[in-house]
Amino acid sequence: MNGKVFIIGLGLIGGSLGLCIKKAHPASTVIGYDIRSRQANLAEMLGPVDKAVGTIREGAEEADLIIISAPVRETERILQELTTCTLKDTAIVTDTGSTKDKIFQISEPLRKQGISFIGGHPMAGSHKSGITAAKENLFENAFYILSPDKEEKPENVSALKNWLVGTNAKFLELPPGEHDFLAGVISHFPHIIAASIVHQTEKLSGDHPLLPRLAAGGFKDITRIASSSPEMWRDILLHNKETLVSLLDMWTKEMDSVKSLLIDSNEEAIAAYFADAKTFRDALPVNKKGAIPAFYDLFVDIPDYPGVVSEITGYLAKENISITNIRIIETREEIYGVLVISFQTAHDREKAVKCIQTYTTFPLEYEI
Repeated sequence: MNGKVFIIGLGLIGGSLGLCIKKAHPASTVIGYDIRSRQANLAEMLGPVDKAVGTIREGAEEADLIIISAPVRETERILQELTTCTLKDTAIVTDTGSTKDKIFQISEPLRKQGISFIGGHPMAGSHKSGITAAKENLFENAFYILSPDKEEKPENVSALKNWLVGTNAKFLELPPGEHDFLAGVISHFPHIIAASIVHQTEKLSGDHPLLPRLAAGGFKDITRIASSSPEMWRDILLHNKETLVSLLDMWTKEMDSVKSLLIDSNEEAIAAYFADAKTFRDALPVNKKGAIPAFYDLFVDIPDYPGVVSEITGYLAKENISITNIRIIETREEIYGVLVISFQTAHDREKAVKCIQTYTTFPLEYEI
């Protein structure tokens, strides 16, 4: 396609979209804006945008496609500002936020002006943030939700998909409310639960000072998402509060049910509870991108001798395999410890398995 694309917000998502659009549509011009001027300048230097501008108005008024890649609260303000701009009649506006219904409502003044607004949510992310983490394959095989108005022209939805074809994502069309319910169940609600587990552990640690020392390994794994941006999750939860209040009511009933099983010492029912959960969980798609960025961990049993960790990372560096995190779960003198290495993709982990097996005989474990 040939035209001008304006990306508002040049972080990981906005920058990666810029790279995808430039690769798929080399005749187009990608313009960028970020409230942080350094990010905008870096985006221009590193290639996600052809040109950075100093104001939203400057970039928006000639754009054929406007992508708002900002936190949901900031997206509200940007949509309001766009109503004061003289946009092309044929312009398409989309966003990348984790909630859709409230954003869709706020876009009404823009839609009343005849401007097409199609909500969007690329279900992809990374452990890294900022424009320097942007990459062309971030969205590959990820679900990309589009939430058009039921009266939206089909040709506008097709045009947006064409602009985004370079993402190599799987497009799904969902009404805004349906999107928010599904995202609430599989993303927003789990973040609440993770934060709640951490809060409970913190409160108990006052009387049990060993807890922080013991709360490592698996505990840190199941609560990793509690380390996400507090401001971002504040805004997401408030945008989707009706869904989350309903889910919390359901969760309360679920926990009351488990509590009853324990009080009654119902061994058979307790075993069935875990068996049913295991069956459903094990049937979930393998190595697929979802609403929460996946963690591709590799567990390496390493012997206790000086330099063994740098030896492993040296082999990975030799094969140009990037890691996102590394930690030791257990290491005691004269026994094997467990080195946990996290990768951004399943492909990177597969390469790491072959690499370590080539250079060592260390036992490896990972979940597929």
